[in-house]
Amino acid sequence: MSLLADLSRELATLAATAARGVVGLEHARGQGSGVVLSADGYVLTNAHVARSTGPLRVRLPGAAVSRAELVGADDRTDLAVVRMPAGGPPPLELADSRRLQVGQLVMAIGNPLGFDRSVSLGVVSALFRELPTGQGGVLEGLIQTDAAVNPGHSGGPLLDMDGRVVGINTAMIAPGRGIGFAVPAHTASWVAAVLIQHGEVRRPYLGIFAHGEDLEPGLARETGQGRAIRVVRVEADTPAATGGLTGGDLLLAANATPVATLDDLARVLVLGRPDALDVDVLRSGARQRFVLHPRARAA
Repeated sequence: MSLLADLSRELATLAATAARGVVGLEHARGQGSGVVLSADGYVLTNAHVARSTGPLRVRLPGAAVSRAELVGADDRTDLAVVRMPAGGPPPLELADSRRLQVGQLVMAIGNPLGFDRSVSLGVVSALFRELPTGQGGVLEGLIQTDAAVNPGHSGGPLLDMDGRVVGINTAMIAPGRGIGFAVPAHTASWVAAVLIQHGEVRRPYLGIFAHGEDLEPGLARETGQGRAIRVVRVEADTPAATGGLTGGDLLLAANATPVATLDDLARVLVLGRPDALDVDVLRSGARQRFVLHPRARAA
């Protein structure tokens, strides 16, 4: 029994400490949660939580309320950054969520149904999940968890047992069904940085339809990676077509960085050289390199 009691105390301490870095977000259409990123007032949340035609308010631990402004939002990842006055709650640390494993314990904190800083415990049920959005897009690379994620949890943290943020809670299949999803922290970290600097994420255009996929064991050993991006189709007269890509190619790396998801590719495109992209492709069993010249996406 002492082992369970010790575990219970550790979880209670973790929840109390992490909850200080979680705020509530309120606007005319609803409410959600946010993760304090820095002492100068930046807060990470969901795009669908932060977008509002009216005033946006931040509810701090202790029930104090302050005004906030939208810094930027990215619908492709359902992430947004808002800013409140500096000197608020302590920030939470974003972890490298690529180290997550299925079965690992996680904790969700948020404001479901108006109940401030509610805590739920669960495990990582799966990784690299895809979820259609209401705007015809797809959220990809998501963490699936059975930690309760209900309305109002959106934008709050999914934490590891060291109290670090491994994901930003974003959606559930249905309340009470035990299936929730979070945007990985390694996605949130670069998107938040770009939003703070530019107010938006501009993804250069390649002209491919593709998805991440797990590699079969032999191919994983051969390539040295467990996942890659499968090119399904290449549009004509696009940077990908001009550069030599074709449907069926397996995209392994971009600018020498292994890519497992479309988010990995987007990060290289957004943060790397804007004029050229070196891609390593597996085609008919042979590894080849192509040079693509991305162009700005049409407005």
